Amino acid sequence: MEAPPVTMMPVTGGTINMMEYLLQGSVLDQSLESLLHRLRGLCDNMEPETFLDHEMVFLLKGQQASPFVLRARRSMDKAGMPWHLRYLGQPEIGDKNRHALVRNCVDIATSDNLTDFLVEMGFRMDHEFVAKGHVFRKGIMKIVVYKIFRILMPGNTESIEPLSLSYLVELNVVAPAGQDVVSDDMRNFAEQLKPLVHLEKIDPKRLM
Repeated sequence: MEAPPVTMMPVTGGTINMMEYLLQGSVLDQSLESLLHRLRGLCDNMEPETFLDHEMVFLLKGQQASPFVLRARRSMDKAGMPWHLRYLGQPEIGDKNRHALVRNCVDIATSDNLTDFLVEMGFRMDHEFVAKGHVFRKGIMKIVVYKIFRILMPGNTESIEPLSLSYLVELNVVAPAGQDVVSDDMRNFAEQLKPLVHLEKIDPKRLM
């Protein structure tokens, strides 16, 4: 998918610390159309965007316990779109009052030689996949419904197969640090999607 749009804000010294607020869930293939119908009714009055993207995950191992991770993503169905480089920080999961997972987020558009640059910097590709799905918007919230495809032959995005019999559903907002009130709006929106999908604050470490 096209990476989340970078929020353009004036900077008068220093940088803006952007955070991603995230809720996640999944639906079985047979429930997809019902969920898409519900989202069309709840979201902004426009047709959802569709996407077909190739994502590569790069690691840089150093002295630290865990490697530094960067994600490179490009559109496969929209000619002329730039590569996107994305960094996601460690989730801030200590605050029980937050209704969404919160983590640092840096997203930038780059030139076409992004992957070569990362390799020259010492990164190595850990894995890659193809993502295909739909993007809905509700104000500043973005809802992405997509299926992940395994790449059977490294580097060949034509040779793929579905990773599961379900679709991932993500509700996120990218906003400056300290805007925790957005998680309340996200929780309220997620309640309207039940029982079709249950969007939750998921700690990635629980899945390892």
